[in-house]
Amino acid sequence: MTNLCLYSPTDLAKYVTPRAGETKLGEEIITLTDLNDLENHPAEYVIFGIPEDIGVRANYGKEGARSTWNDFLSSFLNIQKNKFNNPENCILLGHINTDAFITDAAKIQEPEKLGSIVDAIDDVVTEVVTKIVRANKIPIAIGGGHNNAYGIIKGTSLGLERSINVLNIDAHTDLRAINYRHSGNGFSFAKDRKYLAKYAVFGLHKNYTPTYIFDAMDTDNHIEYVLFEDMLHLSHLEKLVKYKKTSDFLDDYYGLEIDCDAIENFNSSAITPTGFSVTNIRGFLNIARKQDVVYLHICEAITSQNPTIAKSLSYFVSDFIRRNP
Repeated sequence: MTNLCLYSPTDLAKYVTPRAGETKLGEEIITLTDLNDLENHPAEYVIFGIPEDIGVRANYGKEGARSTWNDFLSSFLNIQKNKFNNPENCILLGHINTDAFITDAAKIQEPEKLGSIVDAIDDVVTEVVTKIVRANKIPIAIGGGHNNAYGIIKGTSLGLERSINVLNIDAHTDLRAINYRHSGNGFSFAKDRKYLAKYAVFGLHKNYTPTYIFDAMDTDNHIEYVLFEDMLHLSHLEKLVKYKKTSDFLDDYYGLEIDCDAIENFNSSAITPTGFSVTNIRGFLNIARKQDVVYLHICEAITSQNPTIAKSLSYFVSDFIRRNP
């Protein structure tokens, strides 16, 4: 697979700061030399990066998510190996090589003309995710733009040979019109192509959802949304109850999307002054890891100006893959 860069222990070593008497996750996490070896490992999770923000540009959003993957690795791979963190339960696969896509996109000024490049990225993401799911693993994708939700949903659906449910923690629905591909219509395409069955948006903001989308959701029995404004008065525990109720709509079997635009004052492609806290998100993940979640996709974060952003993403992933309480 020419667009996938597999990592070796040597590749990971440059991110790890060793310390005598300690073992960091990056020193023992599993890597592969061949994608076909996925089926031969008992590890449950496969982590990979999608370092691009072309879909965000195509949706008139703020660039910067392309650098998030490397910053995430610098934090995640330095987590301590201990009784709570087991590097043997996940494979650090590598990243999708987006260099050629980024070079082509740099020559295009009009956002509407970037759709064909986003289409091409979709194809690569779909292929990688299908391979992971068919090996009975759970993909964990670090973006990147939310446009990649489409390729992940499609790849998971093809791998499982069924349409799938999705829970999207997001200030936006990403159900915009199907015209050209961008970060705001991944779920529209997935629904239209029958890869997406039930869809739930958790934390939707009233101010950024157009009337035509509310009208469509209100008449579709396969879509549910929970407004963030309806949770303003709720405690952390009460928000967890709301999350569990939303996952019940999806039969506790779903792909989980975390758009970092939903997190308060979290640098992202559409940063918001009001939203969930990092602790809220960790609480939701603590519920999700005990359910049948078929993939995790974290997207739209911009880590370059704030090192705590990458550290937060590292917490999200370690919480999700943790099997001990």
